[in-house]
Amino acid sequence: MDLLHPGLVHHIVNTLGWPGLRPLQEESITHLVSGTDAVLVAPTAGGKTEAACFPLLSRMAREKWDGTSILYVCPLKALLNNLLPRLETYTSWLGRSAALWHGDVNHSRRKRILRERPDVLLTTPESLEAMLVSANVDHRAFFSGLRAIVVDEVHAFAGDDRGWHLLAVLERLERVAGRPVQRVGLSATVGNPEELLSWLQGSGAGQRPARVVAPHLKESKPKMPPPGDIQLDFVGSLANAATVITALHRGEKRLVFCESRRQVEELGSALRAKGVTTFLSHASLSADERRRAEEAFAEARDCVIVSTSTLELGIDVGDLDRVVQIDAPSTVASFLQRLGRTGRRPGSRRNCLFLTTDDAGLLSAAALLLLWSRGWVESVVAPPEPRHIVAQQVLALCLQEHRVGDRLWHEWWGALGPFGPSAEPILRHLVEEGYLDRDGGLLFIGPEAEKRFGYRHFMDLTAVFTAAPEFTVLSGRTEIGTTDPVLLTDEVVGPRRLLLAGRSWQVTYIDWARRRCFVEPAETGGRARWGGVGLARTASYELTRAARDVLLGATPPVRLTRRAEHVLARVREESAESVYRDGTVITRGGHDTQVRWWTWAGHRANATLAASLSTVTDPLQRPTDTYVRLREDITPQDWKRATADAVDRLCLPEVDPRALSGLKFSAALPPRLAGATLAARMADLDGAATSLREAVRFTVG
Repeated sequence: MDLLHPGLVHHIVNTLGWPGLRPLQEESITHLVSGTDAVLVAPTAGGKTEAACFPLLSRMAREKWDGTSILYVCPLKALLNNLLPRLETYTSWLGRSAALWHGDVNHSRRKRILRERPDVLLTTPESLEAMLVSANVDHRAFFSGLRAIVVDEVHAFAGDDRGWHLLAVLERLERVAGRPVQRVGLSATVGNPEELLSWLQGSGAGQRPARVVAPHLKESKPKMPPPGDIQLDFVGSLANAATVITALHRGEKRLVFCESRRQVEELGSALRAKGVTTFLSHASLSADERRRAEEAFAEARDCVIVSTSTLELGIDVGDLDRVVQIDAPSTVASFLQRLGRTGRRPGSRRNCLFLTTDDAGLLSAAALLLLWSRGWVESVVAPPEPRHIVAQQVLALCLQEHRVGDRLWHEWWGALGPFGPSAEPILRHLVEEGYLDRDGGLLFIGPEAEKRFGYRHFMDLTAVFTAAPEFTVLSGRTEIGTTDPVLLTDEVVGPRRLLLAGRSWQVTYIDWARRRCFVEPAETGGRARWGGVGLARTASYELTRAARDVLLGATPPVRLTRRAEHVLARVREESAESVYRDGTVITRGGHDTQVRWWTWAGHRANATLAASLSTVTDPLQRPTDTYVRLREDITPQDWKRATADAVDRLCLPEVDPRALSGLKFSAALPPRLAGATLAARMADLDGAATSLREAVRFTVG
C-alpha cells in the first residue's frame, strides 16, 4: 500500500471502506508501478480492474503524466459502459478524468473528448483504429502522452482475429506516441498465462520486463464448489427447460446461458408465457433493448435473464443467485466465467445447473464437467497465419499516414511475426490488384480499396470480422434489434411474424433498400433465426476425448439427477461399439454399409485425418467430432498400408471456396494464400498425429 498514491489509499479505506486489498491487488502493485508489462489472472469478480488501475493511477500522479496517458480496452461496448462510472470515480480522487469512446458515443461527446483530452480513455480496438485513420482526429497530438494500456478480458481477444488486430494497432500506437507503452492484460483463468503475456507484449516480448500475477494459481489444489452446487439434469427439450426454470428457485435472480440467439428468443418467450419476469440479452438486440434489460434485471429480484455469451464477461448484473446453463458451453474457460457470476454475496456459494435438451447436450456437458473436475482449462492460442489481418493493417496504415515508404511499412510493427518480411507477397498483391498505388517509392490507397472499403470514410476497414447481412427491426421509431433476411423472404401462409426480444411481432412493411423492417406487436407465432459466417465452432480434441471417457464409465463429481443418470446409462450402452479403452475403433454401421473410424479426436483433427488418408477415406464425407468415414471396401491390409507413415505426411484439410466469405479481407489476398490461411485454421496436426499412433481395433468384416 505504501507504493500507492496517498490520495488513493485514503479513498480505498474511507470511501470504499475496504479493510485491505485482495491478494491479486497487493501483488500487482510492485510490478505495475515499476512499469512492468503484466497479465493479471483471477476468477470472475476477483478485483482485476482495481489491481490494474490503482497502481497505474499512482504512476500517473507521481510521474505527472499529461493528456490521455492510459487506454482501457475491452472487447464489448456494454462492458465499457459498465466500467465507466467506477473509473470516473477512481480518477476523480486524484483530480483526473475518464471518458468513453466507442461506436455508440455521439458526435458532440467525441468533439469534447478531442478538445479536453481525458486522462483515461475507455475504448475498443476498432474505435482506436478509427481514431488513427480519421481525418477529424489529430492522432499524433491525441496519443502523444500515451504511457500504458490495460486490455480487459485479454484472453477473449487472444483466441481470435480481434487479438491480431489489437496487437497490430498497439504497435502503431507505440510508434505514434514515440515510446514503449506499458501493457497490462486482465484475464480469467487460462491454461497458458505465460504464453498469453508473451503474446500481449507483441514485438516487445523478451525485451521488456514482464510478469504473470496470479496468486490463486499458487494454490496446490483449485477450489471447487461442493458437488451439490453443480447439477447436471436432462430435460429433453427447450420447452421442458422453461418448465423446470419456472418451477425452481422462485423468488431468486437467475441468469440462464444459451448457446445461440435463437435459443435465447425461444426460451425467453416460453418463460414469459408462463408468467416469469424475463429479460433477454444477445448481440442482435439493439443496444437500448439490451441496456434496458440489464438495468431492469439488476434492480429486480424474482426474475430471469436469458443470454448468450454477451453476459459471460464482467458486466455487472447485480446480486445474482443462480446460473443455469442450457446444454454446454464450448469451453471450460467459458464455464468458469459463467460459474463466477454467482457466489459474490457473503454467505452464498458458486453454483450452476445444467439443463440438457438432448443426448449430445448431456454428453457434452458431462465431458466438460469431467475436464473441469481435473483442473484442466484451455490454453489460449492465437489463430495461425493471419494474412487477411496483415492486408487490412497495411491498408489501414496507408489510410492513417496517407503515404508510406514501400520499404519502411513493416517497421511500424517491429518484429511482430506475421507483419514482417513474410508479408511481402501480400503487399505485392495489394499493389498488383489496385488496392494500393505506388509512386516514387511511396504507397497510398488505390482505387480498388476505395471501391471495396471506402463506404462512410472507410468505416468498413476498421472492423475485422464480416457481419452477416441483417435487417434492422423497428416498432415505430424504436429499434428492437436485427434479424436474418431469410425470415423476410421465406414463403409463409398468413401474416409474417418475427420473434425478437422475447416477443412476437407482425411485419407491416419492409424497406428493402435501407434494410429495415417495420413491425407491430403480435400475440404469438413469431420465429427467430440468424445465419452465420466463417467456420462453425466445434468440439476440441480434449473435449471430445473427455466425452469418450464419459462413455467408457468416467462420471464428473457433480450431482446428476435421476433423469440424467438414466439417459447417460442409455447413451453409454448405445455407444459401446464406438469406444475402445486402449485406442480407436473401426466399425461398419448396423443399418447401413458405412465404415466409420471412431477417433474421438475433434472436428479439426478428423478433417486433417480425412485429408491425409485420402486413399482410404470417403471423399464425399463431412468429418464430425467423433469419427471419419472410410471407404466401404476397406480391408485391414489397406488400412495398414495407408497409415504406415501417415504421421510424417499429414496434410491440411481442403477448403471450400465458399468458406472464404467468412474471412474478411480475403479478397485482398492472393486466392492461394487466402485458402492456406483457412486450411491452417481448420487443422489439428497434433490431434491427428496422436490418433494415428494409437492402437486400432478393426471390427469390419
